[in-house]
Amino acid sequence: MKYRLAVASLACLIVPAAAFAEPVTGPYVSLGGGLAIHPENNFNYQPLGVTGNLQWNLGYTVMGGIGYGFGNGIRVEIDGDLVRNGADKANGTNGDLALTGAERNYGGMANLFYDIPVTLPVPITPYIGAGAGYQFVDYHPFVGNSVERIFQSRGSFAYDIIGGVAYDIPQVPGLAVTAEYRFMDLTATRNYFGNGVTGVVSVGPEVSHSFLIGMRYQIFQPAPPPPPPTPAPIAAPAPTPAKTYLVFFDWDKYNLTARATDVIAQAAADSKTQQTTTINVSGYTDTSGTPNYNMGLSWRRAKAVAAQLVTDGVPAAEIETHGFGETHLLVPTGPGVREPQNRRVEIVLQ
Repeated sequence: MKYRLAVASLACLIVPAAAFAEPVTGPYVSLGGGLAIHPENNFNYQPLGVTGNLQWNLGYTVMGGIGYGFGNGIRVEIDGDLVRNGADKANGTNGDLALTGAERNYGGMANLFYDIPVTLPVPITPYIGAGAGYQFVDYHPFVGNSVERIFQSRGSFAYDIIGGVAYDIPQVPGLAVTAEYRFMDLTATRNYFGNGVTGVVSVGPEVSHSFLIGMRYQIFQPAPPPPPPTPAPIAAPAPTPAKTYLVFFDWDKYNLTARATDVIAQAAADSKTQQTTTINVSGYTDTSGTPNYNMGLSWRRAKAVAAQLVTDGVPAAEIETHGFGETHLLVPTGPGVREPQNRRVEIVLQ
């Protein structure tokens, strides 16, 4: 169990979650190297009439290129390459001859690539490609210390077919590690004249298989997308202002008039449609009469209004009743003044 946890933790460090590969956009450079396999190919030695196959040892290849990605998976690339294989033996009509020396191919290829979009939890992109170009072949095999040696270069049209994968390095934007296979076919038959060779050696066509590990770097990095706009803070809703209703009374009365019952009914109806938590019912009087009498009269007026609210469907628990007598005058007056607007009850919805 501990081993599994350690492996999982290491994988999380190496391969970040959801680190998907981005298509190559803009100019880039590439460099790689690896092994080269040169299958045997035909030769014909004239005028001696010797024919057979040339066999080659495992060799090496190096490659460098410049390219451009269009951001949609399509890339174009110009590559320069060098492939070298040592000579092994010639299997001809006169038997097998051990060879020394080597063959070296070098030239340029124009290739078209397509990066295949895949959905993986790691930034890996497979790709395929093909192209054409021209290759020069330095042909230097010879038999032992024989004076019949060939030191010449000949050219041939060539085409290649490529398949590989690229792994984007998350820590270095634009940098990718590549692993690819290249098949190259030199289509022409080439004639070589050697030093001391009495005739012409015709060689080809021939193919090679290269397996390369390399690096690719996108020169200009696309600008990161702008961060999403910061949402504006949601302001707390403004508190609903308290709504006030005024109920007026006749002098020295606390019974409700028709107009008063209409106002109370409206207040009761509004309390049901608004977010009302408390209904304050406060009674007042004018300055006529004694302060003690006016205090009691204000309470009787407030209780009459509260009772009508309950009749109109307001829960009694939501009502707070107060009596303030002749204080808090709506219209300031002196003592002993009968002012109709001061004889009131205020209904406040909160």
